Amino acid sequence: MSTTDEILLTDDDGVQAEEEQSLDAAVELLRRPIEALLFVAGEALTIKQIAKLTHKSEMHVAAALQQIEADYADRGIVLREVAGGYRFASAPSARDVVEAYLLPPKSSLSTPALETLAIVAYMQPVTKSEIESIRGVASDSVVSTLLDRNLIAEAGRKDVVGRPMLYKTTPEFLEAFGLNSLEDLPAVDFDLTPSRATPASLVRAVSGTTTAVLDPAAAAKL
Repeated sequence: MSTTDEILLTDDDGVQAEEEQSLDAAVELLRRPIEALLFVAGEALTIKQIAKLTHKSEMHVAAALQQIEADYADRGIVLREVAGGYRFASAPSARDVVEAYLLPPKSSLSTPALETLAIVAYMQPVTKSEIESIRGVASDSVVSTLLDRNLIAEAGRKDVVGRPMLYKTTPEFLEAFGLNSLEDLPAVDFDLTPSRATPASLVRAVSGTTTAVLDPAAAAKL
């Protein structure tokens, strides 16, 4: 290798080192405003939202989030990716003490509401009559409860006679149960097709799945 080649390599290495230092410095400065945003936000914030609020590139935001996640990994508060965004949450190891504070003054979702929520989660978009065909009972009250708590929302009308309202889960549902997307829901081994979902055994299956899919302890905080 010639001396000229050595000089060129040295220059390239120097430029790369300077670029890395510049990136590290930018990320370090970005951490505080991002931490503040995540602290005050009432919902999960996406990288795109954070980039727009901080006037920084999505690459810098992603790098800062990665550092924040690593720094908070062993603390009582952790950074979680839920509902397509990021937010601070209590660490799993602190669950008992957090629940001891949150649960007493809060009213938990009833078993019928949890059943209905599980059905909507797996069948969405779904009509109230389809929910009732599985549960075997009227569901007006529980659907209203879930709408009031913003766990489900209207999703247009079904293109059939009467055009009944369709329902789907919300981003608040994902956040409440620690899911990043609906793909994170556990797989089920039974058919939830409305026309085939009327047997009593299927109703029991949905009820049994509710506990595993929608943790009542988490629901109690809603």
